Amino acid sequence: MLRFIDPFEDFDRMVQRMGGGWRSGVMPMDAYERGDVYTLRFDLPGVDPEHVDLTVEGNVLTVTAERKWEDTDGVTWLLRERPTGAHSRQIRLGERLDATSVSASYDHGVLTVTIPVREEAKPHKVAIDAGIQEAITVGSEV
Repeated sequence: MLRFIDPFEDFDRMVQRMGGGWRSGVMPMDAYERGDVYTLRFDLPGVDPEHVDLTVEGNVLTVTAERKWEDTDGVTWLLRERPTGAHSRQIRLGERLDATSVSASYDHGVLTVTIPVREEAKPHKVAIDAGIQEAITVGSEV
């Protein structure tokens, strides 16, 4: 189970509705579960993979991405909506997830993070021991 740490979630939604997106510092993310693996996908358009950092400390996964400033000396800006600088997002990993086995890949501006469920947390069949049933004999007293 995943829990998302985002105290400004409502504010960010409002900013996104007004066309904000990354401007508010939030990385758009999808999260889903398939079988025994959770997958998170973060949109990081225009971010060099060298400037993406993924850490797990305790049960908190942190993604930090930085889009560098472009060399724009001598230009007159007419509009500047693409965010630059460092942004991060934290996700609290539930106790079911194996924080030691997190893996990640980066392709075409999308960071994909996979987190397996811990073996101990997966459903498993429990064997039932059958005790030896002894016959009870009823004796008569003479």
